[in-house]
Amino acid sequence: MRLQGKTAFVTAAGQGIGRAIAESFVREGASVIATDRDAALLDGLESAQTAALDVTDKAALTRAIEAAAPDVLVNCAGIVHAGALLDATEDEFDFAFDLNVKSQFLAMQAVLPGMIERGGGSIVNIASVASSIVAAPGRCVYGASKGAVIALTKSVALDYVTQGVRVNAICPGTVDSPSLHDRLRATGDYEAAKKAFIARQPMGRIGTAEEIAHLALYLASDESAFTTGQAHIIDGAWSVG
Repeated sequence: MRLQGKTAFVTAAGQGIGRAIAESFVREGASVIATDRDAALLDGLESAQTAALDVTDKAALTRAIEAAAPDVLVNCAGIVHAGALLDATEDEFDFAFDLNVKSQFLAMQAVLPGMIERGGGSIVNIASVASSIVAAPGRCVYGASKGAVIALTKSVALDYVTQGVRVNAICPGTVDSPSLHDRLRATGDYEAAKKAFIARQPMGRIGTAEEIAHLALYLASDESAFTTGQAHIIDGAWSVG
């Protein structure tokens, strides 16, 4: 039970990576508060406390985190904007940064005072390898927002390293999730798009949400006590070359 005695707060826990993380944390003994904008997606998350939460609502996000007083915060909520620079509107850019970056900024502002008072904690931010690490076609806005998450992670980690708070980012490559399948369908040729996604993976397959959850578990647990301020790449060697 690697998280026994710890309370964990997970956003976007209804499906995909967020749900896999919440389920993993429950199995490892954490008291999990699993949130999602769509409360129905949280059905079946046994042994977790579930709640509807829009992470772009500062007041609601702050109240929920302060009430939970978590030892572990996982910022998983996000959106993938598809398109090059000239395909993006200002509204799409603003929304992507509000959801992908600002929500993590606000969540960390809400959780840090309590973590410091209690003597420490672990924050895990979900970024992406498609960011400042590697460029991906049609991911201009998304890549910019996830690059900002990495920069934010490093800065907060350095500022609070002496107060017992660790902050790390996970940078997945392509991961099998409902969001991925939605994007594949949106191309108009699901099978061709799926083959193209797999073809760019040196490992010859896309990742699983459970594989990302294994890394999140490590970063949330005391096993990673000497690890902070890092962007942990888990992408099947996509970014290697």
